[in-house]
Amino acid sequence: MKSYANYLCGNTDDTLREIAHHGNDSYPFAYYPEDIWEFDFHCVDWHWHHELEFLSVTEGTALCLVGEDRIELSQGYGLFINSSILHRFEAADKAYIHDIVFAPDLLAGEETLLYEKYIRPVIRSDAAYQILAPHVEWQEDILQILEATYALQRKDSSGKELRTVHLLLQAWDIMSEHMDLSYIQSKTHRLNHKQARLQIMMQYIHDHYRDELTLEEIAASASVSKSAALQTFQSGIRVSPVSYLIQYRLSRAAELLYTTEKPVSTIAEETGFTSAGYFCRKFKERYQMSPIEYRRNKV
Repeated sequence: MKSYANYLCGNTDDTLREIAHHGNDSYPFAYYPEDIWEFDFHCVDWHWHHELEFLSVTEGTALCLVGEDRIELSQGYGLFINSSILHRFEAADKAYIHDIVFAPDLLAGEETLLYEKYIRPVIRSDAAYQILAPHVEWQEDILQILEATYALQRKDSSGKELRTVHLLLQAWDIMSEHMDLSYIQSKTHRLNHKQARLQIMMQYIHDHYRDELTLEEIAASASVSKSAALQTFQSGIRVSPVSYLIQYRLSRAAELLYTTEKPVSTIAEETGFTSAGYFCRKFKERYQMSPIEYRRNKV
């Protein structure tokens, strides 16, 4: 089965939104059994998508970052992530998860009564996520339905798609009945506002990373103060704007190292570093190898 990490690589735009669909237009559903520990830097980096997402932890502990919240999910726990929510997965050791991602209109067409009455209220709410705990009866019911959904994906049987949608509707029926949207409304409303400002500043960095950017310029792109920019980045993706700028420059440099034969000094200059020596030091800090070693390993 296709890895979510491989799927995600190169498939986000300048705001970290995934630009490709999970599944296909006729059946917008995908299943990803993963070990987060095996991903680069032991994480699935920041991203968001219009699709809905359910996951369960089957071994180890997964850390999910959703806006300002850090959610630690141990074996047996699960999580629902709502549409258009910026999130990231991390692991400190082996962490096996089963992950399904699907378009909301897989459950019902957007112009139908079912969508308007049962699906849109959750999507349009300020609820960013729902933890699924095995000791809560209705959440355990959803976890059992999800387990049946995962098992179905591992089979090559006729009618799998119909039975998958049937199971998803069962899970959605339980969740939409019990999920307390009003309890977290005020907190996640602030999260959505911060997410919008964060994405504006991230896009500005992506557009201007070759230039000598300052914190003041990054903050000005979203019409906020320098302190507000620092707080937005720190609460949103746990790094400062300047640290994110350096990380992005390094990722662009890494791409140039294995897609071109340009000298290291040229790549350093083209990705916004003022000296090749500084570039090499920062590159080795992040990738645990020199630029030349990285290029050699990618050949």
